[in-house]
Amino acid sequence: MSDNPVAFYLITGFVIFLIGISKGGLGGAAGAAATPLMALVMPVEQVLGLMLPLLMMADVFAVASHWRRWDNRLLLLLVPASLIGITAGTALLTSISPDGLRKGLAVIVILFVLYKLFETRIQAAVTYHPRPWHGVLTGAVAGFTSTLAHTGGPPVAIYLLMQQVNPRTFVATSAAFFAIINWLKVPYYIYAGVLDLNQLRQVVWLIPLIPISVWVGRWLSTRIDKATFERVIIGLLAASAVLLLR
Repeated sequence: MSDNPVAFYLITGFVIFLIGISKGGLGGAAGAAATPLMALVMPVEQVLGLMLPLLMMADVFAVASHWRRWDNRLLLLLVPASLIGITAGTALLTSISPDGLRKGLAVIVILFVLYKLFETRIQAAVTYHPRPWHGVLTGAVAGFTSTLAHTGGPPVAIYLLMQQVNPRTFVATSAAFFAIINWLKVPYYIYAGVLDLNQLRQVVWLIPLIPISVWVGRWLSTRIDKATFERVIIGLLAASAVLLLR
């Protein structure tokens, strides 16, 4: 825990809220902000272990909200390939120093921020022709970044957008994919020694925020200006990356 318990619980509560609203439908930068923000008050390897069960709890509500709305064909391309990325990510996780892991997280966050800043231009500049191996590559990359920082969302979002699926299928497929790979990460995290369920005792009283925030996310998804919301979250991400590099 952080030397400042007040800061720890405030940031943890805010992070749990971000997880919930991202799973509820706002997605995008909200979920990506969770790990770097927690890394400001805990060592990164402890953050990864604490975040996984919280994400898995939120997955239950997200999948239930979009039950059977996902695209099975796309999941069959994404999920098996994610094991390649999870394995590679775990290998790096067990060999890198805590300082290297913290700075690596900062680099991933910076790359995410840069992508979000230029997302529209990138998508406009690309002429896309779907190929099955694109799903395999996406699954592997998402598994890798999800293992190291719980930030597998960007590659999956790009891939699903390129497949031109409808919004409901987009959200449902993404929710199902991450629900599955979060379970796949459990034995890998146990092997890496980063999954310590005793850490949950510190935040167990905040867990009821998850279903509430998932519901808030669903409610806000049709009422809030998503562009403005994402700009605020991107600002938080940029600030957290700078602090992680210090």
